Amino acid sequence: MFKLKVIACDVLNREISYLSSQSGCFVDVTFLHQGLHNTPEKLNSMLQEEIEKANKGFPYTYYGTNPDYDFIIVGYGLCSNGIAGIVSEKIPMIIPRGHDCITLLLGSKDRYQQYFDMNPGTYWFTSGWIERSWQPSEERHKTLYKEYQDKYGEENADFLMEMEQSWMKDYKNAAYIEWNCLPNSKFYKNFTSDSADYLSWSFSELKGDSTLLNKIINGTFDENEVLIVPPGKKVVQSFDESIIKYE
Repeated sequence: MFKLKVIACDVLNREISYLSSQSGCFVDVTFLHQGLHNTPEKLNSMLQEEIEKANKGFPYTYYGTNPDYDFIIVGYGLCSNGIAGIVSEKIPMIIPRGHDCITLLLGSKDRYQQYFDMNPGTYWFTSGWIERSWQPSEERHKTLYKEYQDKYGEENADFLMEMEQSWMKDYKNAAYIEWNCLPNSKFYKNFTSDSADYLSWSFSELKGDSTLLNKIINGTFDENEVLIVPPGKKVVQSFDESIIKYE
């Protein structure tokens, strides 16, 4: 039975917690705060710190010993290049080949790419993103507008809102990913649909696929799906379909 140390983004909390409870491996999970991909250097340093902790062994000692983990599972995609440069001194790392967490939620980088190619301008919604991030929505718009209005007046508030939400012009579709193993999807699906209506976006629903993440959490590693990083090797972007490599 493998002893796995999982270090992952908190947006995957529900999915990883569920799969860990069903795993045939020993799974020890640390979740890092959502949003670190917006500050890649901070993500990199916090991730590296957790990797170094894991290399010291399992934190709960048995008669003065600290058993080693067999693998460190990095529950991130490339994430704005935030994982580039990470290295593990003693323990091999397993990293999914993906640009971000959507690959893990859809089950493969190929399915993600196929949907992206057919539906450009898609903004992704999941239970974790809705719970742990301020997704585009009526509530977000109204709250921000009131804050700007109170601080700077109505005219300036209109200008600031236009600037703050200019990035949304690149999106036209709200896509909700549903995992059948998580039964509380009605609230999150409705939130996504309502947000799409408010933003005049289309709404789509995709069935998530736990296959890839489940294999990883159970210690089954396909090198077409994950990068197995030997101790002492550094992770870098590959600039091809494999997404990441080591050197």
